[in-house]
Amino acid sequence: MTFPVSSATILMILGLHAFCNQAVAQDARPAITGHEADRPRARDIGLVIGVLPTGPLNAITDVDGVLVGHQTLVEGNDVRTGVTAILPHDGDLFQQKVPAAIVVGNGFGKLIGSTQVNELGVLETPVVLTNTLSVFTAADALVGYTLGLEGNEDVRSVNPVAGETNDGYLNDIRRRRVTEQDVLKAIASAGGGPVAEGCVGAGTGARCLGWKGGIGTASRRMPESLGGYTVGVLVQTNFSGILTVGGAPVGKELGRYYLKEHVADKSSERGSCMIVVATDAPLDARQLTRVARRALLGLAAVGSPMTHGSGDYVIAFSTNRAVRVSHQSPSRTRTVQLLRDEALSPLFQATREAVEEAVINSLLKATTVTGYRGHTSEALPIDRFVEICKQYGAIQAKDH
Repeated sequence: MTFPVSSATILMILGLHAFCNQAVAQDARPAITGHEADRPRARDIGLVIGVLPTGPLNAITDVDGVLVGHQTLVEGNDVRTGVTAILPHDGDLFQQKVPAAIVVGNGFGKLIGSTQVNELGVLETPVVLTNTLSVFTAADALVGYTLGLEGNEDVRSVNPVAGETNDGYLNDIRRRRVTEQDVLKAIASAGGGPVAEGCVGAGTGARCLGWKGGIGTASRRMPESLGGYTVGVLVQTNFSGILTVGGAPVGKELGRYYLKEHVADKSSERGSCMIVVATDAPLDARQLTRVARRALLGLAAVGSPMTHGSGDYVIAFSTNRAVRVSHQSPSRTRTVQLLRDEALSPLFQATREAVEEAVINSLLKATTVTGYRGHTSEALPIDRFVEICKQYGAIQAKDH
């Protein structure tokens, strides 16, 4: 992947590339048990969410042009955090902005850049996800990154978009371990193809629905008769609720769920969920707002009530080249062709399904993590999960 960048920025990115995948201290490896590669995704265990087909990778990167990069930070006994970067395309986003919208499900969060996105309807930087107290560092890094791109020498205002969830149960969040270089590493490592899920990047210290959460992704591809468009989703799951899978009361059956026996542990509410929705359908900001609202249906489907302390946000954008917005133009007008509103409903369904499956993938792929002050978040027990889903018909038994 290449960017049109200044010589100084090129040197910085090249210096970071050798370390761009993960920064994991050797003595910290036992704190994360198991391997994400050994754990299944939903489709691997026969769990099919919804009716629409997935893209080839069942990931946000099925949407043409979308790139994802992680920087995972696991150090000593206390650092369990990281950064995840999502790029709508591999060019200069400031010069070639993409239509975007942000929807707030519950506003207990620190999503930087939301007001300008919703005022102007465009995204002009990558989307970066991290932890609550590092979101400001992430935003600053995005500004520096954008100013350093070749062609942006005269830019005096940048609207960085950085979101977060609170990983303070497993991570010494007050330490604010994430640095500007960590953010740049995540951006530099961004690529297409399969997306790492579970305890990676911004999901390293996340907990979800009573179990270890993290990064999850999924996609849906419209049949050609509906336009052939793709919707891809990436989630950072760190919220409470009652885990429900295809109607199966998994959380209740496993004995871990919000309000059980009226437990007054308020820490269980301190979470959040960041949802990023990408599509190649030609949509404007108003239409993307409508799509983003449907993402919250997927969050509800897996059992989230969007509790008081949960910041739940949806960032939606279109990668379609025909609707990109040039930073400067000699013309006072622009003409674009957009999908008609009556054609949006299949995209609504796709978004709802993909969010639900992405959340489940984040749980299935996450491994047990022990971190700050010895706190442990256990991985979802796969065998029992499958058994419950089969019991309630969420997973259909195969004919023999």
